[in-house]
Amino acid sequence: GLCWALGCPLTSPPPPGGLALALHWAGTRLGAHPGHLPTVLLGVHVHWKVLQLEPPRPGGGAAPRSLLPRRSAAWLLGDSVWGSFIFSWAVAAGPLRLHLHRSWQCQGRHGLPSSTAAEFDRAGPAQSASRGEVEILDAKTREKLCFLDKVEPQATIAEIKNLFTKTHPQWYPARQSLRLDPKGKSLKDEDVLQKLPVGTTATLYFRDLGAQISWVTVFLTEYAGPLFIYLLFYFRVPFIYGRKYDFTSSRHTVVHLACICHSFHYIKRLLETLFVHRFSHGTMPLRNIFKNCTYYWGFAAWMAYYINHPLYTPPTYGAQQVKLALAIFVICQLGNFSIHMALRDLRPAGSKTRKIPYPTRNPFTWLFLLVSCPNYTYEVGSWIGFAIMTQCLPVALFSLVGFTQMTIWAKGKHRSYLKEFRDYPPLRMPIIPFLL
Repeated sequence: GLCWALGCPLTSPPPPGGLALALHWAGTRLGAHPGHLPTVLLGVHVHWKVLQLEPPRPGGGAAPRSLLPRRSAAWLLGDSVWGSFIFSWAVAAGPLRLHLHRSWQCQGRHGLPSSTAAEFDRAGPAQSASRGEVEILDAKTREKLCFLDKVEPQATIAEIKNLFTKTHPQWYPARQSLRLDPKGKSLKDEDVLQKLPVGTTATLYFRDLGAQISWVTVFLTEYAGPLFIYLLFYFRVPFIYGRKYDFTSSRHTVVHLACICHSFHYIKRLLETLFVHRFSHGTMPLRNIFKNCTYYWGFAAWMAYYINHPLYTPPTYGAQQVKLALAIFVICQLGNFSIHMALRDLRPAGSKTRKIPYPTRNPFTWLFLLVSCPNYTYEVGSWIGFAIMTQCLPVALFSLVGFTQMTIWAKGKHRSYLKEFRDYPPLRMPIIPFLL
């Protein structure tokens, strides 16, 4: 068993580092039952051998014969039964074992097989040391909100959030933002406590994200609004254009075509929200729904009022302009849907895995060769086509505002790709090939 622990043949002398590790490994297990006297005595003997052997120093030179003086109190205690018990416990579960592990980390792993060294590292202080402590402070006032003891080193941020919720039920996990620095970035739910740069007592700073609402609810609300609002103007319900125009129909074909395109766009968005999109975050701040709905609903009413007005004037270049615009709109809608499907296939259900998106056999995805967010490129193209079709100023302004916002999103995602993936294609731009 000792040879197996050393990982070396009997014909060659075991390396000091390997012998120290083997004795430490054996002593930990032999001294694990303090009620059995022979086991305790043997555990003390093995542990003491560990103290007398030390891995060679990386810089060379003779290592000290022992870590403790031969005539120290620990040596004298080793001759008595109770001293054996105390000494064995101190090494197996107390500070001496932690000291040995730190000495092992500082002195090196000379002569050990890589698998043995890796196993020792994994079984290091995280297992031998006691459970950690976590204190949570308010990021603004630095007031202590919660103190958690006996936290497992392998605990994730998500588990810490759940523990924090037990003492502060008003702050459910989706509402919490925990960070290492008051002004730093939020920690991810999957981050593990022992892998963070914290000490025995971890200090985390809490920030309230406010009331949360699911992304699905937000999208369904902000997309359903424009669909029904536009139809109110299209059917000219009372109190909009005057009594004589109630429930009348426009005589221009482009008005009916615009209603079909607008309705198709938002029905597509609603169906994608339900069956296509996979969200990396489950919720968003509740206040955002009011901002988003104001933007989508307000522009939908503004556009619909002028396009469906009884005095609406058709496009200058007639049917040719409408046909060209319709072709642009349809192509961009198909492209946008194709990109959404490609992104969906890139992330398995229930996963937060991020990968570099690449073109597929679908020709609409070939835009990935030139831009990082072709879904935004196609989205802007759709609204440009709709603006050309209707020749309506509110539609043009809506396209401009949307392009500005989507450019900001695309630049942010492009930076994230460059930061996360070293082999990210350098030819890609955020949203417009070769330009932006």
